[in-house]
Amino acid sequence: MVILGIDPGLALVGYGVINSYDGRIKLLECGTIVTKAGTPLPRRLAIIYDSMGDLIKKFSPDCIAFEELFFGKNVTTGINVAQARGAAMAAAFGTGAELFEYTPMQIKQAVAGYGHADKRQIQEMVRIQLGMDKIIRPDDAADAVACALCHAHTGRLAGRFRVK
Repeated sequence: MVILGIDPGLALVGYGVINSYDGRIKLLECGTIVTKAGTPLPRRLAIIYDSMGDLIKKFSPDCIAFEELFFGKNVTTGINVAQARGAAMAAAFGTGAELFEYTPMQIKQAVAGYGHADKRQIQEMVRIQLGMDKIIRPDDAADAVACALCHAHTGRLAGRFRVK
């Protein structure tokens, strides 16, 4: 099963593509979709939408797992990130891939076994689970891979997290 994990953002959308088969997990690719500050918001959203479409065409994922948003203090930033997440989700809808969403705490629990693990612990667990020499950089790509791993580890319970 090919799983595309997405860590939404406006400046950087992290993505991670894994193949989960026979209890083994292999990283196929990870990286970021970049939009530049100062670019009009509709153009930035179009870049995210088009880039998501390109990733989906390239990997034909069976499932796409999105990290749910956590709103901190800056509501304006949160709204822009929500719009970026919407553009990514709109690109994924109707492609044949099943869509899922997980909270940051669910991802931490699935990957590190502790829902309050810090970023470094998650990155180290991703490195270990994939048998890599180095931690994935940038952080957005590592977070997206963690989201994909979360979905892979969720197994039979994944239906509970399907986007409806």
